[in-house]
Amino acid sequence: MKEFKLRLKQIFLLLLSLFVFSSCASLPKDAFKLSATSLQDRQLQSRKFTTLNSRMLLSAGAGVLQDMGYTIDESNAVLGVLTASKNADARDTGQILGAITVALLTGVVPPTDKEQNIRICLVIQEALDKQKSSVARITIQRVIWNTEGHISRVESVHSPELYQAFFDKLSKATFLEANQI
Repeated sequence: MKEFKLRLKQIFLLLLSLFVFSSCASLPKDAFKLSATSLQDRQLQSRKFTTLNSRMLLSAGAGVLQDMGYTIDESNAVLGVLTASKNADARDTGQILGAITVALLTGVVPPTDKEQNIRICLVIQEALDKQKSSVARITIQRVIWNTEGHISRVESVHSPELYQAFFDKLSKATFLEANQI
């Protein structure tokens, strides 16, 4: 009887594992294919600095992000990685006016964007060009919540002005830090 229960248990576990593994979705064929704009995105997100002092670059980057209102969430100087975030208002006048129009026409008030969390990841690594330089790359993502408290969008930010502003400030900060000003 013990042997029958053991055999039954093994069959049940086998069927359960087959069910679990067969229900897993397969990856789409183009899951690892780079987008057509990936090179442009990488160029927008990266700048080269003529130093191998990644700790100094990371420290300057942390200072710039804090000056921009971000809170440093995590930092690992050995790996050259830093993450920061901040909450901001996500209300859009056009979206609100559209919601008012829909509400007047239908009597139903649609949700609108309310707040967002912006996350920045800064990675510093040695450049591959053998010129004693480092590359700083930032990526910016945001999660937007609507007036009902649900996530309405999760997206990467591709604003050239935002990236340029960060790198301009980082260049100034690294100059000041390198020259101990």
